[in-house]
Amino acid sequence: MISREKHDRMANAIRFLSMDAVEKAKSGHPGLPMGAADIATVLFTRFMTHDPKNPHWPDRDRFVLSAGHGSMLLYSLLYLLGYEDITIEEIKNFRQLGSRTAGHPEYGFAAGIETTTGPLGQGFANAVGMALAERLLNARFGDDLVDHYTYAFVGDGCLMEGISQEALTLAGHLRLSKLIVLFDDNQISIDGPVSLADSTDQCARFAASGWNTLRADGHDPDAIASAIETARQSDRPTLIAFRTTIGRGAPTKAGTNKVHGSPLGADEIAKTREALGWDAPPFVIPSDILDDWRLAGLRSAKERVAWEKRLAAADTETRAQFERRMRGDLPEAFPSVLVEYKRKLARENPPVATRNASEMALEVINDCLSETVGGSADLTGSNNTKTSQTKPVTPTDFSGRYIHYGIREHAMAAAINGIALHGGLIPYGGTFLTFSDYARPAMRLASLMHIRSIFVMTHDSIGLGEDGPTHQPVEHLAALRAIPNHLVLRPADATETAECWQVALESRTTPSTLALTRQKLQPVRIEFEEENLCARGAYELLPASDEAQVTIFASGSEVEIAVHARTMLEERGRPTRVVSVPCFELFERQPQDYQEAILGRAPVRIAIEAGVRQGWDRFIGTDGIFIGMHGFGASGQAPALYKHFGITAEAAVEAAEARLRA
Repeated sequence: MISREKHDRMANAIRFLSMDAVEKAKSGHPGLPMGAADIATVLFTRFMTHDPKNPHWPDRDRFVLSAGHGSMLLYSLLYLLGYEDITIEEIKNFRQLGSRTAGHPEYGFAAGIETTTGPLGQGFANAVGMALAERLLNARFGDDLVDHYTYAFVGDGCLMEGISQEALTLAGHLRLSKLIVLFDDNQISIDGPVSLADSTDQCARFAASGWNTLRADGHDPDAIASAIETARQSDRPTLIAFRTTIGRGAPTKAGTNKVHGSPLGADEIAKTREALGWDAPPFVIPSDILDDWRLAGLRSAKERVAWEKRLAAADTETRAQFERRMRGDLPEAFPSVLVEYKRKLARENPPVATRNASEMALEVINDCLSETVGGSADLTGSNNTKTSQTKPVTPTDFSGRYIHYGIREHAMAAAINGIALHGGLIPYGGTFLTFSDYARPAMRLASLMHIRSIFVMTHDSIGLGEDGPTHQPVEHLAALRAIPNHLVLRPADATETAECWQVALESRTTPSTLALTRQKLQPVRIEFEEENLCARGAYELLPASDEAQVTIFASGSEVEIAVHARTMLEERGRPTRVVSVPCFELFERQPQDYQEAILGRAPVRIAIEAGVRQGWDRFIGTDGIFIGMHGFGASGQAPALYKHFGITAEAAVEAAEARLRA
């Protein structure tokens, strides 16, 4: 317990670092750090289990600043607590190019930043994933190795975003009791009072979904501590609504939207210094206060040492598996297991939809990898994401490996990110490709964070049939391919599906989307090939019988159409090669000479994909022939739809012949 005077001075250190950094940058959000400083001071001096000298300690508590615009709150804390990545120079360089202190917290920029936040609500949903990961790992490794809390700091905006409803209902259903959400209830948004746009009783809303809810004065250290202690004893997740004053301490701007997203200005800062009795110049923390903060940073060092002793005392197999999984390494046997599975596929050549091929591959993968955790947004039977090893996770049993996310695509994707960020697990989750629109903000952040999140998107084209254009993705492949650092994998048969899964699992710094068919496909990879050809992004599936006159590029379900077209063209004396293109992004990583060899010099280039043309000009040029979709789909049976929209081998042959005769 620290005195009120010491608490106030420690909290004011956060306030002045924040307002001075924003002022120097001439950009930023000082109001939240100033209003939340008391909550943060109590949390980090009395409750947070962490170690700035060992910031990646697996059993640390997680702190997520979901209201990422208030990033100076987090940066100030990391500096004051002694995290080496955030120096006073980094604080001075807030929001400057190349600094660790970006406008919104970015994962990987500095230890202590647990996730990238800024798009409101994402951090909250990430925290749900982290808290879920903690329970899953606890069920596997026990309290000795995994037993920590997840704290999420949210604002009014986070709770207005739709993702918050999805995330809070999932957390409430699963009774994630080690999740504590700290709500900065300052009743101010950018436009003015929150009452301009919202009148929700947030505590009642959370309580309706099974949460424990509390209210407290966010500027009374004892009330803050009492609320957090009560939350830690709950058997349910807890929301604490802390009534705060945005910009607390600023004489004329506190409690108004003027302090939300703009620097205070030199005059207001001078008056704030006077009002709070802070005479230190900008970016200088009095030595006694800094010492108090650095001492607070050491509060968990003994717990971390005790945890390391427990890990060392664990049996060899448990310790080795825990350490491997937390490093993110795959089992050494995994590549050989996949090779043997591909050998089996080459013998059997099953004609299956790639969603079924994915399930078949997962049956092998989930047997080899104990760390995979699957799930679906209420489409398990359609996504084929569940295998014999993955029994359901329930509110009373976290030993399972399958999460029923419900119809919550956005929260599912963000929770997957949270699970991946936590470490020790490799999460994947499924829905229909057209509903990637509902998940896209979280998918984009996975790419920005360079994490191994895997999104299984089935029903990937008009081939899904009768559900019609609302469910038939047309622009979605192009839209997802437009996200930097995102692998869009569209396999053509069972062998390619296995290879794409291997790529996704081995891509530790790039998330993946697997686009899979509803309709059955004929195998196109007939012969066994030990190399993972899909890892090249594009490869020659079938060569021309002579110097190629035509090259047909295709992905997924349209590869078999390309194969049929090649057969017809070869019979007409038109040497034709087929290139399977499971992943644009991986192809771009290949050496230039390989890319040129795959593109080839055939005078006629054709691309076939049951989606829009965007992106395919990379392979066929602006004058190439594209056979695909030029508008939305329609309701009908898949074969009739392919014929109706002209995505057929015959159409490819006619187009090639016309071009060759021209």
